[in-house]
Amino acid sequence: MYALAVNGSPRKGGNTELLLQEVLGELSSSGWETELVKVGGTDIRGCIACEKCFANKNNQCAVKKDVFNDIYAKMCKADAMILGSPTYFAAVSGDLKALIERAGFVAYANDNAFTGKIGAAVVAVRRGGATHAYDTINHMFQMSRMILPGSTYWNMGYGLKKGEVKEDAEGLNNMHHLGKAIAWLGKAIQPHLDDYPKG
Repeated sequence: MYALAVNGSPRKGGNTELLLQEVLGELSSSGWETELVKVGGTDIRGCIACEKCFANKNNQCAVKKDVFNDIYAKMCKADAMILGSPTYFAAVSGDLKALIERAGFVAYANDNAFTGKIGAAVVAVRRGGATHAYDTINHMFQMSRMILPGSTYWNMGYGLKKGEVKEDAEGLNNMHHLGKAIAWLGKAIQPHLDDYPKG
């Protein structure tokens, strides 16, 4: 099985990336193929509401001058996707928001392409606002007919400076459990995906 983690932070080697790596480490140990891609700091832009995805129905966005379609193709391939973001003014990063807007819309336009996939949100935060960022990611998952695993707490890690999240023992423990929960859920639902309600 294949798990894709998408890093919405523009900061290389930052706390969001470290949290995502912790989740992927558990999945890799469980035999999953894993990949981490970066949308933060790229040239991605938000949805322009052209609705060509509904006309074309080719599982692509009509805007092809940025990284979106490459990342979206990996999201379609993934059995599980983990979207991670730093907390900016109590919300996700602008780059991750752009991905969420377009991925959710293109998937919806293409017969709900994310149906039955596992989705997990991961948020890095200095102090406050993480719950709203967490909810923003999960709202796209829920509207996309995806399945969300639980963990020991909300999937958040606390830290400001690079690497500081490594000092958040509770947050790291949550990431490890999240990886195990995704692996368990994937194994449990895989034989039954064809039975997932489509209408």
